[in-house]
Amino acid sequence: MAAKQKNVIVTCAVTGSIHTPSMSPYLPVTPDQICNEALGAAAAGASVVHLHVRNPETGQPIQDVDLFRQFLPRIQRESDIVVNITTGGAPTMLVEERLQPVLKLKPEVASLNMGSMNFGLYPMLDRFKTFKHDWERPYLEGSEDRVFRNTFKDIRYILESCSSNDTKFEIECYDIGHLYTAAHFLDRGILKGPLLIQSVFGLLGGIGPHPEDVHHMKRTADRLFGEDYYWSVLGAGRNQMPIATMAATMGGNVRVGIEDSLWIGAGKLAESNADQVRKIVTILDELGLKPATPDETRSMLGLKGRNAVSFA
Repeated sequence: MAAKQKNVIVTCAVTGSIHTPSMSPYLPVTPDQICNEALGAAAAGASVVHLHVRNPETGQPIQDVDLFRQFLPRIQRESDIVVNITTGGAPTMLVEERLQPVLKLKPEVASLNMGSMNFGLYPMLDRFKTFKHDWERPYLEGSEDRVFRNTFKDIRYILESCSSNDTKFEIECYDIGHLYTAAHFLDRGILKGPLLIQSVFGLLGGIGPHPEDVHHMKRTADRLFGEDYYWSVLGAGRNQMPIATMAATMGGNVRVGIEDSLWIGAGKLAESNADQVRKIVTILDELGLKPATPDETRSMLGLKGRNAVSFA
């Protein structure tokens, strides 16, 4: 069984690399927009904010450390939320590029993908026909023949490069085999418990969003990690709230945010990340559960603390 916990960790993923600016006018792109969305999510009840950055002019995903530096100090000043920075970046990036923000900024938490996979974004072209920027359509089309590379060597490189940072990794598992990869690095002593396992459902190329898939992921993680892990989930697109609700009833933690889904309901775009956070907090309340505070989250995950980062 996953580690026992009192309250539910709510992570908000603010902008990501999956969606393009043409898909929603509410997708945050500039440093100020990303910052405001993160602070809004914190006020709405999230205890962790997961962050990417984008080219402020075109919205294209990039891993520019200086762009992170434009807003991370303000988030630190105006909230006590736990900052989680991506090492995933985008599937088009090399691992050395993806690593730089975490390596230099030393956040409390960073995401880490546990395996190479097909990462199919091209079905979005069935819904979205016109685009503002030249890069958007080729980016989606190219995903039909694109592998998101995360080899054993890549994973080890990230873990060992950041070992002195004392950063906790959010272990992103898009399929069952990724859990076994996490167990492999745990056995080698390169990963340290308790693990934060983020199970990802509903992206083309990974495990599906069926309830049996959710249960299978949880059962396998329980068997591999016992009580030495915390389990969280994210559902892509329309799967976001149903899978978050299901996981909460199973003792899990949840991730929402515009990175994972542009929607707040059937056919209705979320106007902010805070909209999605407020919705899941309301659902948790109806289930008799409460969101963990940032300090409760730090205690549960054994984080190094907000004063030990390199962007304050």
